[in-house]
Amino acid sequence: MGFDYSRANHRWRRLRDRVLREQRWCQEAKRYGELKPAEIVHHVWPVEDYPEYAYCRWNLIALTKANHGKMHDRDTRKLTALGEYWRRRVSPPPSSPSP
Repeated sequence: MGFDYSRANHRWRRLRDRVLREQRWCQEAKRYGELKPAEIVHHVWPVEDYPEYAYCRWNLIALTKANHGKMHDRDTRKLTALGEYWRRRVSPPPSSPSP
């Protein structure tokens, strides 16, 4: 069973809304000086592989739908080179369990 992204998961919805409010703009687009409204919250360390990081604020970035699609291979669910780039940039804090 995978992570519950549904509306029924109130904890996730509140955290997702908070990230979208705080970041507002797509973090990938910002790297190139573009301000595009964020629509999706992405787990940098995939929740399928690292469920312990599912609700960690440091593990979440706001993206456009198009940029989110560039983070994962949709068939294998593995991170793409871009997704790996972000994972290298975002490290768990020292107090988090090691990956």
